[in-house]
Amino acid sequence: MSLAYAAERRLRPGARGPLDYDDGLVPGQIVASIMHLPHVTARDEHDLGLLLRWTYGSAFGLLHGALRRAMPEPWASAAFGATLMTATLSLFPILGRTPPPWRWPLDVLASSVATHASYVAGVAAADDGIRRRARS
Repeated sequence: MSLAYAAERRLRPGARGPLDYDDGLVPGQIVASIMHLPHVTARDEHDLGLLLRWTYGSAFGLLHGALRRAMPEPWASAAFGATLMTATLSLFPILGRTPPPWRWPLDVLASSVATHASYVAGVAAADDGIRRRARS
């Protein structure tokens, strides 16, 4: 997703600040809140957000592998993407850090969908590469 955000920033040079809620401090704020961390700075929230992105990103990547064993592509990626978007669109508001998704600005919603779609494509490609090598 970090690469997708970098690409989007090049395509939207006028965009300032986070492109969507995953790109900002929201993930770190959620982690700090769940862990009851007092006096967390914006830098801490950023670092916690990156930690969360890499850990849950890896865990969700394993989910794609399980789905791929249960069903062929493109269905595994469709189910995987639907799971990711459901988590993003429900957990951020439930945990109190964003408005409900129908109140998200359109550019934020579009960025969220696009970056998650690129993550799904990247995980599917990596999974396919691993499967091909395992068969060789």
